[in-house]
Amino acid sequence: MDRHIREFLNRLSYATITIATLILIVLFLQTPETCVPHGSPAKPHLRFPRSSCDSSPRELLTIEKKNKRLWSTKSWRNKVESYITFFKEFQDLGLLHNHSKVLCVSVGAGHEVMGLSQMGVGDVTGTEMVDSPPLVSRADPHNLPFFDHVFDLAFTAHFAEALFPSRFVSEMERTVRPGGVCVLIVEECGDEEVREIAGLFGRSRFVSAMNVTLTGLRMTRIIMKTKIST
Repeated sequence: MDRHIREFLNRLSYATITIATLILIVLFLQTPETCVPHGSPAKPHLRFPRSSCDSSPRELLTIEKKNKRLWSTKSWRNKVESYITFFKEFQDLGLLHNHSKVLCVSVGAGHEVMGLSQMGVGDVTGTEMVDSPPLVSRADPHNLPFFDHVFDLAFTAHFAEALFPSRFVSEMERTVRPGGVCVLIVEECGDEEVREIAGLFGRSRFVSAMNVTLTGLRMTRIIMKTKIST
């Protein structure tokens, strides 16, 4: 009796293996070839296919095309115009000229850099932790890759994001020539907070602080002037 059971089980195993093999062969023979034409662009220029017949080409956007799309948005244009209005006052105060060398620290996508350039300022450098060419270059605001006394004016609207505030302002001071200015935009604050921020500057004197509107937000503008060595 046991011998008959073993023989039955063996035959069942052989039958199962045979059926599974046949199914795999059928599936293999029925697998369609890719429908991507031979003349299609190289792989980087195609989107990832959702099926073997999805061959619709999708060209990767170049930096120039991405920037053109971004810079044409209403939000971008409004922010740039806001910075232009903001910096025009510095022209009126005699602190900014077309020949000025300006450093913008932690600028995000670079609205202020574009605003200054559109005003006619010919030498504007924008830095951020991530590149955003052609407006912004990668640089650590706590360790700026510039020589001492290179710029006439240093500006930041993102001081609140600094990991080490004293080091942040020290680097701004270091890169600005004696008699130049450092300008900070911070969330609207009172006299006590302004004095605290101004106290971080060891080589500059306090010039002024006032509340302003920038990119639709109420902010406080602080101007520090680097000391001239005697």
